[in-house]
Amino acid sequence: MTLATKIIFIAALILSIIIPFGYYLIGEKNKKRYKKTIGVNAFFFFGAFAAASIMMLGGDVQAADTSAAASAATGLGYLAAALVTGLSCIGGGIAVASAASAALGAISEDSSVLGKSLIFVGLAEGVCLYGLIISFMILGKL
Repeated sequence: MTLATKIIFIAALILSIIIPFGYYLIGEKNKKRYKKTIGVNAFFFFGAFAAASIMMLGGDVQAADTSAAASAATGLGYLAAALVTGLSCIGGGIAVASAASAALGAISEDSSVLGKSLIFVGLAEGVCLYGLIISFMILGKL
């Protein structure tokens, strides 16, 4: 990556932060500005990310060989394992948050439902463990 590409990449990332922040500070004072600010922030961030990806990946085109294809498959395998683990933990966290808060409310009213409520919290935590097991299976195939 050349120096000019690095400078453009850094400038795009800085602009993706400065422009939405300035829009937030200068914008009108109402509740709709928060949604607009988040939208502008997402637009500029992902736009800068796409431009930077094109600049970084847009190098010389060469003929593909078997080692390049194998390394691409390995890279996608690592990406799949990371996505499985991350998304299952996010889903499990959302499920545990809902189940645990409801369980605490139920236990505060009637303490005899403790065992039943812990089962539901444990089932929600199991989602994370299933994702982790699948990611280990994916990594075992690489």
